[in-house]
Amino acid sequence: MGLHERAAARMRTMIIRGELPPGSQTQETKLSKSLGVSRTPLREAMKVLAAEGLIELRPNRSPRITDLATDGILELFEALAGIERLAAELAAARATERDLQRLHTLQTRMEGFHRDGKLDDYFALNGEIHATIVRLARNAPLREAHETLLSRAERARYLALGADRRWSNSVDEHAGILQALEARDSEAAGRLLFAHVYRTGTALLEVLAKPNLRAGRP
Repeated sequence: MGLHERAAARMRTMIIRGELPPGSQTQETKLSKSLGVSRTPLREAMKVLAAEGLIELRPNRSPRITDLATDGILELFEALAGIERLAAELAAARATERDLQRLHTLQTRMEGFHRDGKLDDYFALNGEIHATIVRLARNAPLREAHETLLSRAERARYLALGADRRWSNSVDEHAGILQALEARDSEAAGRLLFAHVYRTGTALLEVLAKPNLRAGRP
């Protein structure tokens, strides 16, 4: 991974977690120092993030972190939920017992992060579980489509955990999805995962309706 790719990955995480809040301007000198890169790879990193819709590049002005607009949120999560529903249906039939044991281990670790209040660790592992389910579908085009949409939804997914009871509900929903996968119940696994992902979109709209939460972390 090159310097600009590492810088882009770190900035993406900072944006997702609200360390670089929506609407804020980026300061190249400060960012270069904190990321440990010169301005050239930093600017290349910003181009990558601009293509993902996370940064707005402005002529003769400092780049700014884009706002999280409500327009299209439900459509984005509806599409993401549809992809993950199909993935869960396929995974229920195609996952090996070893695959399911791996998911069970991840679920247990995630529940521990929830009990300990470790939101960032929980979020990272949550994403790994979703990606694992999609991978267990063993369908390359499906996985590629999921990765494309997920990159647009990461910031929204993190912020949605700030909705009332969303974090606790998310843990419970994941437990139900795992049970359906372990039972090889394709219909239930798909239905539960679709509802889980779609609820994240509605939870985000709830968060964005609270002015004190729009610009910060949950």
